[in-house]
Parts: sequence; structure tokens; C-alpha cells
Amino acid sequence: MKSTASKKLFLIATFGFIFVLPLIGSLFKWGGLPPGYGEFPAQKVEADPGFSPLYFSLAVLVAIFITVFFVFPGLFGFKQPDPARKEHVVTAGYPVWFWWSLPVLVLSWFLMWARIDFLVSLEAYTFVPLWWSFILILDGLVYKRTNGNSIIARKPHLMQLLAVVSCFSWFAFEFLNFFVLENWYYPNNKVFSNFGNVFWFSLSYTTVLPAIVEWYLLLKTFKGFRDRYRYGPKLSLSKSVLLLYYALGLILAFGMGYYPYLLFWVLWVALVPLLSAAMALTGYWTPFTPIKNGDWSNIMLFGLATLFNGFFWEFWNFGSEWFHDSMPTNPNYWKYSVPYLDKIHIFSEMPILGYFGYIFFGINCWIIWLIAAYIFDFDADLEVKGNNS
Repeated sequence: MKSTASKKLFLIATFGFIFVLPLIGSLFKWGGLPPGYGEFPAQKVEADPGFSPLYFSLAVLVAIFITVFFVFPGLFGFKQPDPARKEHVVTAGYPVWFWWSLPVLVLSWFLMWARIDFLVSLEAYTFVPLWWSFILILDGLVYKRTNGNSIIARKPHLMQLLAVVSCFSWFAFEFLNFFVLENWYYPNNKVFSNFGNVFWFSLSYTTVLPAIVEWYLLLKTFKGFRDRYRYGPKLSLSKSVLLLYYALGLILAFGMGYYPYLLFWVLWVALVPLLSAAMALTGYWTPFTPIKNGDWSNIMLFGLATLFNGFFWEFWNFGSEWFHDSMPTNPNYWKYSVPYLDKIHIFSEMPILGYFGYIFFGINCWIIWLIAAYIFDFDADLEVKGNNS
């Protein structure tokens, strides 16, 4: 595949497999479309299989491994940077959008949770201002710690692109959610009309990727995070291994539709082997490319960024219903129907093991962002640098 056109065609075809293969698997499974297919926002269609000690135990082992890998990278061959090396950080003041966003966040948060009788109708409209104000606050923190080099300050067009790709990419996840029989669903689907739901959720989906990227850039301003995974083992995959990795992605994508409960976790993982292998096979840069030189920092920090942001997703979501569960007013409120693992909740609808899925979800989001950039020819670089950096 030498020409740019053929490379793009291969990426487009691979991206199409993500949607077609689960559908084919589901058709074999059900003899038609899966239960609840096409209902938006997604609703719970049937009870999940319940708790499985074996499945839960295996998931715990995976979670322990991931935790040890992040917390004790030295056990896996990572070297610590020279402690004698110091850096001089010059910080700017907080930008104006940081200060404007603080009262918006506080007011949105208050209205979402408080349920004041004469203001209760406003609660339906709090999700978007809450999250966009939070994104701007994160950007303000990055601005201060990098002496003015943040997305809003240096690359405002990048934020616009992130919002657009974020919207379409989360619709893709909503589509794939049908084939695992709604791992998450939105019980407050009658707050808006059908058109209102599509319009409001489209606005809501614009916040996903920008929030993750802002967290990622913020983590990179801390030397302890930035250098922690920079000097790791070098890993280079041959073309044969990439082809096997690609084939695994195809099998998993099909299997997700055919075994919606057993392979529900593939929803968060299938894009990684398929799309990242497709990019590598066509010679494009992927989040895994720096690992050839032992630099794991970008991909590890992107996973951590999504995990940190996941805490706020779950925290604000849980509180929006917990105090007034008899008054369904937040259309964005979601619940989970996760097979086998739905145990141990800490102030969230998400079971605690589900938080580990955020790490892979973030990498999926980055991969989709890169795919969009390569297909539509825009700059995918998330780094922000200025004259005074």
C-alpha cells in the first residue's frame, strides 16, 4: 500500500469492520437484530446474566496486573529518569476563561444535584454547561502550568475539531452498545422528545474527547507523570505479528455480536487491535509507535487521563439521581447493566472493576481521533507549544 488513497481506503474499510462485524455476529446469534436495537437513547432490554465468581476473579487478576503495571513500572523494566536533572517551570496567571468557568461549573453542579422546586426544569440542561466549564477550567490549569500554552490559547481550532470528532465517535460507541445488549442505558428518556434527545445528546457527546485531552495535557505538565513511563522496554512488532493482531481484532468484533455477554468487554478493546494495527500496517503513526524506542509515556498518560476524568463522569452522574431518584429530570443520567462483574460500587453506578475499562476507552478515543485525522487530512497533533514554551 504505497499511495495515500489506498492507505485511506484500508483505514475506512477497517473502521467499517468495527460496525459490520458485530452486526453480522448478532444476526447469527439472534436471527435478526438484537433486542433494543435502534432505540435512542439506549434502554435496558433484558436482565444481564448476573454475578459470576469465576469471571469476577479473572477480572480482578487483570485489574491487579494493570494496577501494578501503573504503580510499579520498575518491575516491568522501566527506568527512572536522572533525579539530578531539574527543570525550571515558569507559570502564567490563570486565563480569563478559567475564572468565567468556575461560577458556571458551580451553578450547573448545584442545579443538577439540588433539585430546587422552582428551578427543577433547568436541571435537564446542566450536563453540557457543567462539562464544558470543567473542560475550560482544565485548560486554564494547563495554561497556568505551561506559561500560556494551552489549547484555547494556542490552538482553538483544535478544540473545535476535538468536539466534532468526539460527537461522532461517541455515537459510534452508542451503536456498538446495542450489540452487547446495552451495557449502559438512559432511564430518563422521556425528559425530551425524540428530536430533543438526539439534539441534546449530540451536544453532550462533544465533551468526551476534549475533557480527556485536557486531562492528558495537564498530566504532562507534571514531571513525575511525564517521565515515569518514558524509559521503558522497547517493543517492536513485525508485520506478521501486526497481521495476527489485526485478525484478532476481526474475530473479537464478530464475537462481540455473537457472544454479547461473554465478550461484552470487547466493546472497549476491539478498536485497539483492529485500528491501531491498520494504522501501523499502512505506515501511519499510532499511540504505540513511541514504544519502539521505549517511550510508553503518551499511551500510559492518556489511559490515566481517561481514568481520572472517569471519576468525575461517574461522580456527577451518580449524584444527579441519588438525592432525588423519584424525580427523573436529568436526561443524561445513565445506569449500567454489566454482566458477571456488577459488584462493589463506590458512589457511582459503575462497578469498581469497570473503572479499569476507562483506561482502554481513552486509547480507543485517541485511535479514532487519529483515524479521522488521517482520513480527512487534518493535523492530529495534540501537543501545544508556543514561543515562550
